[in-house]
Amino acid sequence: MIPHDRPLAIGSLLFEGIDQIDLTGPFEVLSRLPNATLALYSPDGAPVRDVRGLRLAPDGAIAEAPQLDVLHIPGGAGQEALMHDEAVLGWVRSQAAGAKVVFSVCTGALILGAAGLLKGRRATTYWSAVDLLPFFGAIPVDARVVIDRDWIFAAGVTAGIDGALTLAARLRGEETAKAIQLMMQYAPEPPFDSGTPRTASPQTVSAVRKAASDLIARREATARAIAQDLGIVTRE
Repeated sequence: MIPHDRPLAIGSLLFEGIDQIDLTGPFEVLSRLPNATLALYSPDGAPVRDVRGLRLAPDGAIAEAPQLDVLHIPGGAGQEALMHDEAVLGWVRSQAAGAKVVFSVCTGALILGAAGLLKGRRATTYWSAVDLLPFFGAIPVDARVVIDRDWIFAAGVTAGIDGALTLAARLRGEETAKAIQLMMQYAPEPPFDSGTPRTASPQTVSAVRKAASDLIARREATARAIAQDLGIVTRE
C-alpha cells in the first residue's frame, strides 16, 4: 500500500477502436481513489471513437503526459493498429519503466507484448487471444486477474473492474477498495452463466469465434510477426 499522503498520477492510454469498458470500468474505480488524479492520453491528443462508436475525449496527447505512477493500458479491436506504432510503443516502454504499477485490461496486454515488455511475465488477456501471449514471451494464465510482481493483468472487458479493485487495494488499502466497491454497488449477478468459454455452450463459443474470426486471424498474424522481431521462439 502507498501512503495516502503520497499523491498518485494515474494515466490511461486512449486510442481509436478501444473497447470503452476496458477504459471506463477501471475509471469508475480508480477515479475514486483518494489523493489521486486520473488522466486520459491519446496518441495525438485528438478525440477517438470506441469500437462501438462512443466518442471519447482525452486530456492530452501521450507526449504531454508526466511520468505516471500507474500506467493503464486498455484493449479493444483498435489495439491491432498500435502493434507496430513505434511512437505509442516507445511511450509505453518509457512510462512502464518509471511507473510503480502497470495495469492492462483485455488485449491491452498485447500492446505491452508488442513493446517487448512481457518476456517472462505471467499474464492474461481476452479469452480468444490468451493463446497468443507466448508469442510475446509471456506465460499465459487462465485467470480473471493475474498479478506478476508490480504488474496487474485483467482478462476480457468486465474483468477490468476486478483488476482495478485489486489495484485499488494495492495502492490505498483493502478497506478503501471495499468502500469503492460498495459505492459502485458492484455485486454482479448475471442472468446467464455464459461469461467464459468454460461455462458457455459450445454453440455460443463457436458463434462468437466465428463472428470475430477475421480479427482473431489478424491478431495471430501480428503476434507471429512480432515474435520474430523479438527473437522469441514458440512451440507450434
